[in-house]
Amino acid sequence: MSQQTIVIVNTGCANISSVKFALERLGVAVTVSDDPAVIKAADKVFLPGVGSAGAAMKSITGKGLIPTLQQLTQPVLGVCLGMQLMVQQSDEATSGTIDCLKLMPGEVTRLKAGELRLPHMGWNTISPKIDSALFAGIDAGTYFYFVHSFAVPVYEHTLASCEYGQSFSAAIQHNNFFGVQFHPERSGEAGAQLLTNFVNM
Repeated sequence: MSQQTIVIVNTGCANISSVKFALERLGVAVTVSDDPAVIKAADKVFLPGVGSAGAAMKSITGKGLIPTLQQLTQPVLGVCLGMQLMVQQSDEATSGTIDCLKLMPGEVTRLKAGELRLPHMGWNTISPKIDSALFAGIDAGTYFYFVHSFAVPVYEHTLASCEYGQSFSAAIQHNNFFGVQFHPERSGEAGAQLLTNFVNM
């Protein structure tokens, strides 16, 4: 892969090192930073996240990163909670909603899993859109690793869908902003292919 500046936004969340290691295994040099100038200068940006939307947004707000993230024009990939933070708002609050980064339309709602247990945890198959560069070389029915109780319902910005009691967005895209609900860094060869596709965009 060509030498690029790849930056993982230091959101203050816990899965930054696992995303970093997954990229380094692919031979990609990675910088972890919460410096707006470093983030803006990157060729590609990763927005990781685990835990609660409220805590993550509090951390991102505290670091003063919301305007920086909203102004990015290079490809940005949100991972797991990072994907959920890209939309307008999240229902993941004890009362009311949480304002997210507003990088694209959409909202996060609690999974309606019926008799299935939450969180949705483990391997599940996805159905990507055929012409998506992010899923090049990744067939429908490929397994990825998920851990979540909230999701973005399937809508016009859905790039790939998954089923767990209901259909939900396994991946979303709007302009230069991409997000995946699963953990590519924990999804074996398929995850490595997706990360490679993103870096090579």
